[in-house]
This record gives sequence, C-alpha cells and structure tokens, in this order.
Amino acid sequence: MVKKEITSPAKLKKELEEAKAELVSRNKKLKLSVKTEAKKKVDKKKVEAKKKVDKKKAVAKKKAEAKRKVDKKKAVAKKKAEAKKKVDKKKAEAKKKVDKKKEEAKKKEEAKKKAEEAKKKEEEAKKKEEEAKRTYEEELEEQLTEDEIKNFAIDKTDMDKLVNRVTEMIASYATNGILQNILWRKLKLSSRDGSRLALKLEKLGNITREKILENGRWTYLLLIKKIPISTISIENAPCLVCPVEGKCSTDGEISPKTCVYIEDWVLTELKTKKRHETN
Repeated sequence: MVKKEITSPAKLKKELEEAKAELVSRNKKLKLSVKTEAKKKVDKKKVEAKKKVDKKKAVAKKKAEAKRKVDKKKAVAKKKAEAKKKVDKKKAEAKKKVDKKKEEAKKKEEAKKKAEEAKKKEEEAKKKEEEAKRTYEEELEEQLTEDEIKNFAIDKTDMDKLVNRVTEMIASYATNGILQNILWRKLKLSSRDGSRLALKLEKLGNITREKILENGRWTYLLLIKKIPISTISIENAPCLVCPVEGKCSTDGEISPKTCVYIEDWVLTELKTKKRHETN
C-alpha cells in the first residue's frame, strides 16, 4: 500500500486550481471540438446539399441543354417543314398551272376535234347535197367529149329537122322557157335521148339550160338563145313550082292576093303548127 503524501493546503489549492484550469481547458477544447464537429457536419451537409443542388442544377442544365437541342431540332424541323410546305405549295401551284394548261389544251384539242368533226360533217353533208343536186346531164358532160355531144344522133331520125323543131318549140315559150321533161314528153323522147339532145342544143348555142329544183328533184329549164334559120316554112310553098310564077305580080291578073294555092298552103301550115303546139 502506497502511502499518500500529505500535501499542504496551498499546494492542494494550487493543484486544485490547475485541475480546474485543465478541466476548463478540456471543456473548451471539448466544446471547440463539438463545435468543430458540428460545423464540420453542417459544412458537410452544406457541401452535400450544395452537391445535390449542383447536381440538380447540372441535371437541370443538361435537361435544359437537351431541351434546347430538342427545341433547336424542332425549330429546324419546323423550318424544314415550312420550307417543305412552301416547296409543296409551289409544286402544287405549278402542278395546278400545268394541269390547267393541260385542261385548256385538252379543251382546245376537243374543241378543235369537234370543229374538225363538224367541218367534216358539213363537208359530207355538202357532198351529199352536191351529189343530190348532181344530174344525169352533168354525168354525161363528164363522160362525153364536146364532139360526141355535138354529133349526137338518134337512129332513123333527121337530126336537123329535130333540132329545128325543138328549138322552135322552146322559142314559143319565150322568156318563160320549158322544163325539159315536159318537152321530152311532148316529143315522145326518152330521158336519155332528151338529155343528150339538150346538151347538143346548148353546145350548138341554140339554148341555155337553167338548173332548178322541181318537186324535190333537180332538172333543167330550157330557154331559147338562138333560133336557127329554117326552110321548112317555105318547103311546100306553091310559088316554088308555080307554072305562071313569071306572070304573078301584086297588081297583075295573077296575084298572091288572089292566089287560091297560096291560101290553101297557108291554111295547111297553120293547122300543122297548131297540131304541133297541141302535141
């Protein structure tokens, strides 16, 4: 057992004060340490909080940057879309113009086609009308030469007498003329012979033919142009064979004024003329 050294009150007091000072110092250190630790914890928390905030900011910044990129992409895409819309609009307008031109060209082509068809139909109708107007005489004029027409003759017929007779008959109608079918019936000629005879008379310059529509059919009106010199009217005159023709005079005993032969001849000629006109 260790014996404790008896300490004096002054020393004990001193030791006690030192212990107290040490205790105060320790308390201060302890408090300081606690504060430091607390501060460290607070700072650490602040740092951690700051880190979290910074992290959030960084995330937010990244998000913002990502959003900006997205927005930028969207803006670019929007611009592209608008540019595409403009291009598409221009294309659509250009296509519309092209389609319009095509439509107009088509309409013009159709109108042209219709006009051509109408013209063709008109020409066909005109051709048919001309064909309908075309007469047998016109066909003959194309088929026969001028000499063939002028030299036309009917078998066993005195053509000079026939020409003179027909010419005189046409002349009897003066400026009114006569339809050729009526004249052929009067002369008992066929349409074939009558048509050729009419062409012959026209070529000889005795008549003119006027094409007219009669009862829905085309025919010719025959008009006198020149009456040929005829000796028929004096062929049977009694004066040509009269035995006393040398003694005949207007003031003599033998005179045309009192000639019975002349009187009979004139009466006969008048009857013949009337019979011809009736026929």
